[in-house]
Amino acid sequence: MILIAGTIDVDPERRAEALEAAKPHMVGTRAQKGCVAYVWTGDPLIEGRIMVYEHWESEADLASHFKNEHYLNMRNTIGSFGLRGVDVSKFRVDHREPVYDPAGVPRADFFTL
Repeated sequence: MILIAGTIDVDPERRAEALEAAKPHMVGTRAQKGCVAYVWTGDPLIEGRIMVYEHWESEADLASHFKNEHYLNMRNTIGSFGLRGVDVSKFRVDHREPVYDPAGVPRADFFTL
């Protein structure tokens, strides 16, 4: 499992327009093999900031995405709205478990290991 998370900063006055223009690329990406989640949304507290969250089943699926027209066009689309900064990272996940234990208590530790 690979997660991608981070931020993209664009001209604050154009963020809504940027997200609207990005929708077709998001729809196309969600249809790609191995895409579990692909969400770009505005940060409600920082004007101009777009929060990025992606979930991919495998490295091969992510590699395929990077060659796909939706990824390539998304980069060009977002770049046309006054790109001011990008801080996006990928994470390879080797263990997954629920936040809440069977009693409904949130746990910071990995309790099912």
